[in-house]
Amino acid sequence: MSGTPNDLSKSSNKLLAGLSRADMNLIGPLLSWHELPVRTILEAPEQPVTQIHFLESGLLSIVATASQDRQVEVGIVGREGMSGMPCILSAEYSPNTAVIQLPATSLSIDCADFQMVMEKSPAIRQRFSRFVQAFLIQASQTALATGKAHVEQRLARWLAMAHDRGDGDSLPLTHEFLSTMLGVRRAGVTVALHNLEGAGLIRATRGAVTITDLNALINYTDGLYGVAEQEYERLLGMPLAKSRMN
Repeated sequence: MSGTPNDLSKSSNKLLAGLSRADMNLIGPLLSWHELPVRTILEAPEQPVTQIHFLESGLLSIVATASQDRQVEVGIVGREGMSGMPCILSAEYSPNTAVIQLPATSLSIDCADFQMVMEKSPAIRQRFSRFVQAFLIQASQTALATGKAHVEQRLARWLAMAHDRGDGDSLPLTHEFLSTMLGVRRAGVTVALHNLEGAGLIRATRGAVTITDLNALINYTDGLYGVAEQEYERLLGMPLAKSRMN
């Protein structure tokens, strides 16, 4: 872990690291550190949200489900954000699932404690409410991509977003995983990966995808990447993306 609950300025989580010293001192003693293996469920449909996790590493997927075989990812969260958005909105629970998709670490706080902190600090309430707005923009852009883009563009957007939240150019991803996240058949993912690789944008191997030309990958999305990232920066005052288009 790069930070501790008592030294949030060194936290890898951008929401925590950007707090004022007074707000760090307010929330820091209430945080605890966790390791979160793949498939750890942080939120389940219709179940009360009791904890908020600020990711220090890894990737969290928010998945909408109609039935066991009808589910699709509606948004992702990494070290730029947090789980537990129903807690911020005093909504108690959500019909969606929040599940760890890449091994993660986090700093967590009980929902009741977090609501107490928001009452004491209007700045904290504003900051985390703005993150919820940024996430809603991401989800709306995901809906746009799902309805108007072909699979290769949707895959390119997802890979660019995952790259923003990771540590390097290589992502440990399987075809099955991407199939669930994009809501398409596995065969469609295989073809899309092959096409992106043929265009020189990625290199796909068993269990991993390596981005070889990030700017070209972003350009390939034809505007489907960028709006949510710019809104995050506008609302939170710090960049989400590691790299911008030239």
